[in-house]
Amino acid sequence: MAERERAVLVGVQLPGMDAAEHEASMAELGRLVHTLGYDVVGQVTQRRDRLAPSSVLGEGKLVELAAWSGGQGLVPTGPPRRIVTKARERWEADGDEEPAPDVIPEDVEAVPRESRRADLVVVDHELSPSQARNLGRATGVEVLDRTGVIVEIFHRHAQSREARLQVEIARLNYLVPRMRATGGGDRQRGGIGGKGAGESALELDRRKVRDRVAQLRQELAAIESEQTTRRARRTDQLRVALVGYTNAGKSSLMRALTGSDVLIADKLFATLDTTVRALHPESVPRVLVSDTVGFIKKLPHDLVASFRSTLDEALEASLLLLVVDASDPTFRQQLAVTREVLGEIGANEVPEQLVLNKIDRVGAEERVALAAEFPTALQLSAKDSGDVAGLRAIILRTFDGDLAEADIFLPWTNAGILGDVHTHTRVVEERHEGDGIYLKIKGRPAEVARILAKHLG
Repeated sequence: MAERERAVLVGVQLPGMDAAEHEASMAELGRLVHTLGYDVVGQVTQRRDRLAPSSVLGEGKLVELAAWSGGQGLVPTGPPRRIVTKARERWEADGDEEPAPDVIPEDVEAVPRESRRADLVVVDHELSPSQARNLGRATGVEVLDRTGVIVEIFHRHAQSREARLQVEIARLNYLVPRMRATGGGDRQRGGIGGKGAGESALELDRRKVRDRVAQLRQELAAIESEQTTRRARRTDQLRVALVGYTNAGKSSLMRALTGSDVLIADKLFATLDTTVRALHPESVPRVLVSDTVGFIKKLPHDLVASFRSTLDEALEASLLLLVVDASDPTFRQQLAVTREVLGEIGANEVPEQLVLNKIDRVGAEERVALAAEFPTALQLSAKDSGDVAGLRAIILRTFDGDLAEADIFLPWTNAGILGDVHTHTRVVEERHEGDGIYLKIKGRPAEVARILAKHLG
């Protein structure tokens, strides 16, 4: 097995952030980096009033960081040397239909691997292009910020055509500001007969990226139109959307509720594509359950925007199950992030049920405290069939109030429609008498009205 590459984390504790919150953010960054395929070998942190404009850290801490990578710890002046980063090499190796231009150069002088303890620097903040460039020059290795890590994870995990398009748009929007001129600013010939200033190579590359984004948006719009049509067919159906922080256990709960073979992995952003399955055992009327992409603190806005169509499953749901990992000490902050993102897409008005998942990892005293703090929440473990059955009962009970009721009588000569009635509505009461069958049914208002009009009108 090939040796995994190593990363060192960088974080600045800013005013308004307490030590516990800072540590939790760094721990989450470590999980992100591990998901990306790196082993975290150390971290450099500092308390500051603000990020240093040029290189995030102060001079002393910058030297400490450079010791991990074998760099000089200085931001050199003058024209930099240019290398192509491993990130770009990975992305080119993915075989995109139209590889993006050379948009991820790092202006650093590469440090030989044998002199490094870390191959990558990851910063728990959004970096400006100049900050990333200066850190790279000081450390001699590749530098990514939190947004870059998330974008790269999304890029690797996207499976469907829709998700891949959404991620590629977000990735290119992230990379455009980080494009750098490659040399002396030579101009391409422009205008009729070559007259006019034309475009520099950098301007040309940027225009190519903008054109590529426009093309991707057109392809995505066509797919989203198909998705909208499919969702429209489910408009009158009862739908539950599982939403929550990444790695909260949504996919495990999805499998338990529906019996479907969905991907379950103990890593961040294992699920990027929305999966829709029927509640199992199937109920009457039928209930659809959808698993959505997980949220995370500081989720790049471009990714929120790109996944708008995917998150529309939450917006159009009849009930949201807000799933949190109750064993995570930071789940309250994670719940706040989930509600914030739901508010961004306008889904904060959808009825919700809070689910405290992974309760099997929580002690008895803490469970009592959680019950007092969240009296309407359901404590469960997706691994416990009894807990899952209880959640299923709550889902059905929640929808009961939205169902229409009707009393109907079917003469024996019309008893052939009984199968249609049982398939599309819930028969609460059934009495066989001399002249026919008396039924009390409950179902979606549209189905009840259809049965009454079609068979008894």
